[in-house]
Amino acid sequence: MAQTLPKRIRSVHIAPIDTVVRYGADGAVYLQSPHPLGAYPPQITERLEYWAERAPDRLFLAQRDEAGGWRSLSYAETLTRVRHLSQALLDRKLSNERPIIILSGNSIEHALLALAAMYTGVLYTPVAPAYSLQARDYGTLGQIFERVRPALAFAAEGALYERALRGVSPRGLELVVSSSSPGGMSSTPWADLECSAVTVAVDEAHARVGLDSIGKVLFTSGSTGRPKGVINTQRMLCANQQMIRSVLPCLDEEPPVLCDWLPWNHTAGGNHNFGLVLYNGGTLYIDEGRPTPAGIETTVRNLREIAATAHFTVPRTYEMLLPYLRLDPALCERFFSRLTLLFYAAAGLTQRFFDELRDLAIQTCGEEILWMTGFGATETAPFALSTGPDGASAGVLGLPAPGMELKLTPVGSKLEARVRGPNVTPGYWADEGLTRAAFDEEGFYRLGDAMRFVDPADPKKGLLFDGRLAEDFKLSTGTWVSVGPLRARILTHAAGCLQDVVIAGHDRSFVGALMFPNLTICRALCPERAPDAPVRTVLDDPRVRERFHSLLAALAREATGGSTFVARAMLLDEPPSIDAREITDKGSLNQKAVLQHRSARVDELYDPAPSGHVIAV
Repeated sequence: MAQTLPKRIRSVHIAPIDTVVRYGADGAVYLQSPHPLGAYPPQITERLEYWAERAPDRLFLAQRDEAGGWRSLSYAETLTRVRHLSQALLDRKLSNERPIIILSGNSIEHALLALAAMYTGVLYTPVAPAYSLQARDYGTLGQIFERVRPALAFAAEGALYERALRGVSPRGLELVVSSSSPGGMSSTPWADLECSAVTVAVDEAHARVGLDSIGKVLFTSGSTGRPKGVINTQRMLCANQQMIRSVLPCLDEEPPVLCDWLPWNHTAGGNHNFGLVLYNGGTLYIDEGRPTPAGIETTVRNLREIAATAHFTVPRTYEMLLPYLRLDPALCERFFSRLTLLFYAAAGLTQRFFDELRDLAIQTCGEEILWMTGFGATETAPFALSTGPDGASAGVLGLPAPGMELKLTPVGSKLEARVRGPNVTPGYWADEGLTRAAFDEEGFYRLGDAMRFVDPADPKKGLLFDGRLAEDFKLSTGTWVSVGPLRARILTHAAGCLQDVVIAGHDRSFVGALMFPNLTICRALCPERAPDAPVRTVLDDPRVRERFHSLLAALAREATGGSTFVARAMLLDEPPSIDAREITDKGSLNQKAVLQHRSARVDELYDPAPSGHVIAV
């Protein structure tokens, strides 16, 4: 249940979240906001023209240069460069049938090319750089190339992508690079695209772009098999931004300033965050850091300079930032100086981090900062559900945003969430079968996620996540295991010593778990071991095993039955594999893929005479 916030919370304008509920004869429950969705433009690039006219000199995009300074673009400069690039795309006769694929990560050039594609109605696909730079066999990348059939590819540092390009590039593909060329491969310098003289054809092409025009295709990692290409129309992108603004009118009142790392090949970074900056005339500082041990220093360096007005990110970012904020008062003061909102999604945030960040804010600026959360999917562009001015509390997803209909359909003992609205995809690129299967008889998109009410007697109190239906399974006893809630409990109990966990036990007699440990914490438990000691040696250390045995024992003491605790677990010494599709481009685990790829480890868990690597309760 949402908690009443203290009076000393920093002022921020958040709209009320309410819902109208109706019940179907088949047991389905329908929820819809009573507030109408406001008007939105026919194309997301209309907002670029809008701000280029009304605030031409306002900073739009900034990115570190090689010297460490910020290179930046105003709205007017961005529009001018986008129009030159648009002409270059038209000169090459690019279209939905001759699309663009962007291989490299977030950058000013990436943004300009994406905006030019949408300005002229040319389909483009941003792809996770990991599929080129971390993968070994390029299987996923090859499937994406096969589905999209691009005529032009952009890779900022072409030399880094040479091996991948040689493995998957079709004949006739034009490669555009901005800083280095792959050896022995022809490429077009970025500057050649920007020198095209703008003609009336650019305005004509822009005028043809409407609500049903495809803006981009975003590929998501399927639970099994090949990746899915989610069609994103201009209607989706524009309606979704209006939905966000309807819940967060503060964005319209003060242009947002973000310092953000979330990848643009994923809906949270490329649609939600980039989009809300553009839609509301804000400023985006491109953070090339990551919430990882190797990348967090870059993020911290940026936040020492950039005072953001809000953060929309994954819980891991806050968790990694917390130690730096504790130890650096100057950073802490800068971080909270203009901050009005902390938003998290994609995973739960434990109460410990809520409490510590709240205390830091009060110590630093005398006020709390509002926490919010929500729920969405690539297929919803992504904003769909949100909490409101009462803030976030553990597990609560909120209620549907204006313009969005939510249908809860009984599936077994759970309620499957399905959605309908202008922000929902029309389907999957070049996959009619998958598209047909994704929608029910009323046109609602099947999310595949289960939800339940915080209070069944009062649906207006919001919804709780109740797991992925495809991940739940039965034990051999016939008892259902709800994977999502169990996994969340394990990670909460782990208090940072686990990176992630995969639940096993389908048709077995008890629940098991494959655990990806936090190696930094594990090594700290046995400090006399050499820093380069083999991972397996560290994980088998009695002190490490005892730490995780205590974790499992504590979980078991709170269990209400055999499906709510883990009887055996194994600490994995190999990280998730992107080639085996164990990990998605946004860093989340594909539970089914891990279980399939590591089936021998699962068998080891359930061996009547388990090995010494198994921790049993």
